[in-house]
Amino acid sequence: MAWLLRCGEVLASVDVAGDRASAGASGAVTLARSHVVHSFGSQRAFDVAYLDDRLVVLAIRHLAARRLGVRPRRAELVLRAESGAFERWSLRPGDQLELKQ
Repeated sequence: MAWLLRCGEVLASVDVAGDRASAGASGAVTLARSHVVHSFGSQRAFDVAYLDDRLVVLAIRHLAARRLGVRPRRAELVLRAESGAFERWSLRPGDQLELKQ
C-alpha cells in the first residue's frame, strides 16, 4: 500500500499491483505496469489514467463496463480508480503524480 500524491496533496491510497492479473481485482485504486486495460467481466465503469515512467498523466479515460481501453504510445503505467474519482481529484493530463510508502 502506498499513497498517491499530486503537489504534496494526498489523493488516495494505492495498491501497487505486481502483475496485470491483480490490477483492479479488488475495485481499489491500483497502479500497474500494463499495456491492456479492459472492463470485460465487470458490471461497473471505472476511470483509467495512463502515466509515463515518471508518473506524469498522459491521458485520462472513462471505461464503461465490457470495454477495451486504448493505451497512448508512451504510457508505461495504468492508474485505475472507481468511476468519478479523477473528477473529484481534479486529475488532468500533465499532472505530475508521486508515490509515497
